[in-house]
Amino acid sequence: MNTNKINAPDNQEPAFGYTLSIINGKWKLQIIYHLSRNGAVRYNELQRMLGKITYKTLSTTLKELVKDGVVHREEYPQIPPKVEYSLTEKGQTLWPIIQEMCQWGEHNQPY
Repeated sequence: MNTNKINAPDNQEPAFGYTLSIINGKWKLQIIYHLSRNGAVRYNELQRMLGKITYKTLSTTLKELVKDGVVHREEYPQIPPKVEYSLTEKGQTLWPIIQEMCQWGEHNQPY
């Protein structure tokens, strides 16, 4: 029997599931973090910030975040093509949550 289970009221489970569907994955929170800290960022800049993420994984993850309304993709009609990614208003509302997670990590990480 797991005594650490947190029982959420039934009316909150769909909201919790929705939130997880938006931020779930190895890279989504990291992308949101970097866009929160740096504003509009070009694809290659974001890839450098993230480190060991493949082109395909970053592309797929960004498409999911755009589809979910968290990230905005701005394409500029110029040569060479220029595309920037930034957080939408909806995406910016995740920043306080990420800050709380960072603070939790600072207080609880082993030294």
